[in-house]
Amino acid sequence: MEYIYAALLLHNAGKDVTEENVTAVLNAAGVEVQDARVKALVAALEDVNIEEAISKAAVAPVAAAPAAAAAPAAAAAPAAEEEAEEEGKKEEEEESGMAGLGALFG
Repeated sequence: MEYIYAALLLHNAGKDVTEENVTAVLNAAGVEVQDARVKALVAALEDVNIEEAISKAAVAPVAAAPAAAAAPAAAAAPAAEEEAEEEGKKEEEEESGMAGLGALFG
């Protein structure tokens, strides 16, 4: 989530969401930066109107309810399983070359 927060912070400050800027924000926050995730975020947001996406998300709070209900169940999963799943997803993304926005939430 830190990567998304960095992009939103940059957008809110009127700065360009670039790899360099996102990396600088994450470094300033003390986050260990993964270059592949930064590149995937910037690529995924390239054609996205962030203001429009925020306004759509604010209008549909009912759609967020199922995700919020699923969060406790996801938090209960063992850390080892999550790490294994993340590694598998990263490998698949690297092989396909299509990381996309979904990779940021995986």
